[in-house]
Amino acid sequence: MLEKAHFLSPFGCLEIQGSSLGISSVKLVEKKPCPAGPIPDVLRGCVLQLDEYFRGRRRAFNLKLDFGNAPAFYQAVWEELLKVPYGHTTTYQAIAEKLGDLKAVRAVGQANARNPIAIIVPCHRCIAKSGDLQGYFYGLDMKRQLLELENPMSFARQGSLF
Repeated sequence: MLEKAHFLSPFGCLEIQGSSLGISSVKLVEKKPCPAGPIPDVLRGCVLQLDEYFRGRRRAFNLKLDFGNAPAFYQAVWEELLKVPYGHTTTYQAIAEKLGDLKAVRAVGQANARNPIAIIVPCHRCIAKSGDLQGYFYGLDMKRQLLELENPMSFARQGSLF
């Protein structure tokens, strides 16, 4: 049975869904205030780990994930994203190369855009070959802030001298 919980993150209300098969969805939702109802046992670990992540106390998630009936290619992309270490980035092209299809760069981008388990499956760590931030479904500002949380020396915003 699919359970649901909410978590108030620095970016707003995250809705978490999952079952005994694993976490199937973490998404930002427009709910104000963020519901503070009871957290089902099956989602308790996810809420705890997200809280630790946002507090800078967790660098890796240890959760069962359930990608459901997503296409095999998308699942392969998400599995590659799970291998990108905390504080590091990869490129859409690098993932396409790892999957054996140099021409699949746009398909990798589409898989990232359809990632149902935001933050835990770190599609925010995927950037353009040029180093530019591209294509985050919650906006580039959130992507930059997640990267800054993980690696403040490389992704901190530059101040103005004047």
